[in-house]
Amino acid sequence: MAAASEALGDPSPQDFVYGEEDFVLQGTGWGGEPGSAPSRFDRALLEGWSDRMERGLFRYRLGPLPTRVLPGPMSLVAQLNVQRGTERRPPQAVLSLRQPFDPRAFNFTRMRPGEVLLRLRRAADEGGGGGGGGGGGAAAPDHLLVAINVSPLERGHVLLLPERGRGLPQALTAPLLRGGLEAALLSAHPGFRLGFNGLGACASVNHFHLHAFYLGRPLLVESAPAQPLCPARGLSLLRDVPAPAFLFYTAGPAGLEALARDVCRAAEHLTDTGLAYNVFVTRGDPPEGAGAGAGRGLRVLLWARRPSFGAKAGAAFNVALCELAGYLPLPAAPLFRDITEAEALRAIREHLLPEPQLLRLGEDLARLLAG
Repeated sequence: MAAASEALGDPSPQDFVYGEEDFVLQGTGWGGEPGSAPSRFDRALLEGWSDRMERGLFRYRLGPLPTRVLPGPMSLVAQLNVQRGTERRPPQAVLSLRQPFDPRAFNFTRMRPGEVLLRLRRAADEGGGGGGGGGGGAAAPDHLLVAINVSPLERGHVLLLPERGRGLPQALTAPLLRGGLEAALLSAHPGFRLGFNGLGACASVNHFHLHAFYLGRPLLVESAPAQPLCPARGLSLLRDVPAPAFLFYTAGPAGLEALARDVCRAAEHLTDTGLAYNVFVTRGDPPEGAGAGAGRGLRVLLWARRPSFGAKAGAAFNVALCELAGYLPLPAAPLFRDITEAEALRAIREHLLPEPQLLRLGEDLARLLAG
């Protein structure tokens, strides 16, 4: 595979300079309205992704994937992806919620140059750059690399990578999340989602990154109404979904900095209390639900969970950000054919906190953000 890709030449990443005029504020609805054409960002990402597939830079060739919605109120989306289950790189050993970066282990500095599709940069006169990997600010990084995930879940599955050379461990920071939120607004597709798997929460590489992918199905977490916890900071509790989560919301670009900062403060609090976490970003309705009449903005879900180190023997599937959101990439045809909503929910929820502990944690986060 490597020899074939070298024979074809190694493509260079495309510089993608954007400003606020490139943000798609409402995106495309699932019914195809409004603005149903792909955005400039969608075209650049998907054209580059398809080019790398033709060049043989992935571990396997991804064709159409069998997909079905499981009967039941949660509308779980099951998808059969046998090759990801068998051919992806084995996850790294994670032993701690604060495990340092190990330059000897696989990391994203070892990518082939052709795996990088885009270099996202804010227009020079727009601000929003200058953020590094730490500190209290939430300015987006100076640039963000968009690279293929060589073991893709779906068409367009990529990684967002800031400052590869710094060797930052997999711990979410406000600048990275801010960059991811801006990438979400650059897409016009209703199924463009982003997410973060923390250490002890199915992160497979301990090197700072976000996942992003396209899934052509709606998920309940986009529309379910939430219970207010700290309205002044946009914090709610999303309960009637596959995996109860803390929900943060912003109606548009003006709220991105505060949103990124608040999510990361909450995530750091979870780590301080010995809990792992996953994060999911999607277009969605306001916390009050679709009837609020305010259009769609960005929903950010934060799941608190018991840390899990190493693969669980006998588990039907790993429970990471996709599964928590209600999207189940499954590795075997019998499982895909036979799994029920009840079975999937049992597997997902065994990683989460009991409801009384979740509610106490919500009170703690509300006090933290209001202070």
